[in-house]
Amino acid sequence: MPQKCILIVEDEAVIADGISHAFRTDGFLPHHLTLGETALALLQRPEAEQSQLIVFDVGSPDPSGFEVCRCLRQFCDVSVIFLTACNDEIDRIADLEIGADNHVTKPLPS
Repeated sequence: MPQKCILIVEDEAVIADGISHAFRTDGFLPHHLTLGETALALLQRPEAEQSQLIVFDVGSPDPSGFEVCRCLRQFCDVSVIFLTACNDEIDRIADLEIGADNHVTKPLPS
C-alpha cells in the first residue's frame, strides 16, 4: 500500500521538522515547503503527486496561508489544516470560512 502524502507549508524549520517527524512516525510521507507560492505551483502541476492533507502556517510570508488556501480552493478540495498562533473563537471561525478544514494553535504540544 503506498504511503499517504502530507504537504507541510511552514517557514520555521524546527516546527516543520517536528510535524514531519510526527507524520512519518504514523506512516505518512511528509513533504516540506517553506513558501505558499511554491506549494501552489506544485499542486497545480498535472503530474504532481496528490497530497492527502495540507498543513499551512497562516503566517507564511509569501503569500500568507490564507491567500494560498483561497487560491487552492479554486482548483482543489484536499483537506487543509491551518497552523496559527491565534486561538480566539473568531479566528477559528474565520479560518473555516476561508476554506480550512481544521485549525491547530501554536505552540504545538511536544
